[in-house]
Amino acid sequence: MNVNWNSPDFEGFANKNPFTPKEPRPKKARKPIGTPLTRTLINLAVTLVFGAIYFYVTLPALSFKAQEFYFFIFLLCAVYCLCAVITSGFQGNGVKGYFGFVKKQCKIPGILAAALVLVTIVGGILSWEVIRANSYRDLLTVSDGDFATEVEEISFDQIPMVDRDSAEKLGNRKLGELADMVSQFEVASDYTQINYGGRPVRVTPLRYGDLIKWLNNRGEGLPAYLIIDMVTQNVEVVRLDEGIRYTTAEHFGRNLYRYLRFHYPTYMFDAPAFEIDEDGDPYWVCPVIDKTIGLFGGVDITGAVLVNAVNGETEYYEVGSVPEWVDHVYTAELIIQQYDYHGRYVNGFLNSMFGQRDMTVTTDGYNYIAIDDDVYMYTGITSVVSDESNVGFILSNQRTKETRFYQVAGAEEYSAMASARGQVQHLSYTATFPLLLNISEQPTYFMALKDAAGLVKMYAMVNVSQYQIVATGTTVAECESNYRVMLANNNLIDESDTDIAVSDQQLAEGTIAEIRSAVIDGNTWYYLRLNGSEVYYAISAAADQNVVILNAGDDVAVKYAVGEGSICKAYSVTKIIAADQ
Repeated sequence: MNVNWNSPDFEGFANKNPFTPKEPRPKKARKPIGTPLTRTLINLAVTLVFGAIYFYVTLPALSFKAQEFYFFIFLLCAVYCLCAVITSGFQGNGVKGYFGFVKKQCKIPGILAAALVLVTIVGGILSWEVIRANSYRDLLTVSDGDFATEVEEISFDQIPMVDRDSAEKLGNRKLGELADMVSQFEVASDYTQINYGGRPVRVTPLRYGDLIKWLNNRGEGLPAYLIIDMVTQNVEVVRLDEGIRYTTAEHFGRNLYRYLRFHYPTYMFDAPAFEIDEDGDPYWVCPVIDKTIGLFGGVDITGAVLVNAVNGETEYYEVGSVPEWVDHVYTAELIIQQYDYHGRYVNGFLNSMFGQRDMTVTTDGYNYIAIDDDVYMYTGITSVVSDESNVGFILSNQRTKETRFYQVAGAEEYSAMASARGQVQHLSYTATFPLLLNISEQPTYFMALKDAAGLVKMYAMVNVSQYQIVATGTTVAECESNYRVMLANNNLIDESDTDIAVSDQQLAEGTIAEIRSAVIDGNTWYYLRLNGSEVYYAISAAADQNVVILNAGDDVAVKYAVGEGSICKAYSVTKIIAADQ
């Protein structure tokens, strides 16, 4: 059936047809808030509150050389623009109209953001290594040195025998023995290596176990710090009359990073180092960074802020005036970065891309050694072509950045470590990253050999130039004695030099009053006591087979290393034959 919808019978029905689309209602115009001045004040207030919270949490340096500063300003501009759009009522018809409205509201912040973008682009170009290669090369001044004459032989009580991992185990174990602290505190992971009292040690503060324990103890602060002797492996807990209140483990205003930022808002800081002065007072040494090439390139240290960890007193020192007890102003990572620039751009940027003549780079890893009451960073130098060998090494003073290059061709550190492990492969020991020592004017890698539990069991010395020359020993004295013999056997030193007495080597003569033996780690050790003495001299049969045939009543000469306690480690025992026999 056909239906005529236009007939009078259906008049008005079409207007009631539910399928007929309704005309859209006009959008209700959103009114702006208050007057233009009121809106501006609201926008500024919200932006400032947001900026204050963001600054308190993230702590950006207020410096045009700090990249985080630009992000901070961009974020503030974005917040202001968003507030301006909201308070002005989202006005504008269509996309074009709305865009024009937003542009009008964000005009001033937009100009500011555009200016900052321009500054970052120009600053980045001025910092570009392609056009500033010579400036990057000159960040670090490197002078040549003579290893045999400038690097003195050091005594056994100056050689660090404990690496960072072992120091952490010793520190955690010591804290576990302190019933009054172990339930509330943990050992912080700082373990800064310093020279203290003429000895190489690592120092680290405690930290709160968790937030609840922080709430319970923050009033008194952290009660102690640890000193780990890297030679004797002794751990000392130094209890403080007043606790440490300013530390990286704190929260809110006493947090070290926040405390520094509010006292020095324009300074850029490198990683702080925990140290103690000669009186044992704890400090934070906070290196101050500057960007010396363009706006963002050429990171260097201009000074350091010293923060008393107990009372929060601060003082800034320029590089040349930092107190001598401070050991860490320049971080090892910064020195390595600057040397890599020096070695890469030694003959300009084009040479670094094509030809690569005379280019050198640091090897993986570094270590520290104490020389003349300063801490020096050591790392090897190799050519840019990876060939598992070094062309030399550098020693860099971490307080002054004075850096010397010593041209000594030989094995790189990891090859030496593998060679040392090969000597005791049946024991599955691991080798620590080596130190560089002068033994009879021979550059020598020294490293500790540790078992699976991380305990030091033996020591190894590897000749840098001929890394097949490897000596091991259960004591440093025994290791050095064996090493000197091997040097003589390879005609690197005179045979007479194998018996040179180092500064901490002593000679004792007398009659054996008592002799005992014990088997330790598969080696037979003999303990000799002379008449009139309470000290036992310990030596293994592997170090000197003559000890096996000695008896009480024999007259002997014992060469031993100076030590503390009732047992000293000997490395030779010679029977004295009377002239009439």
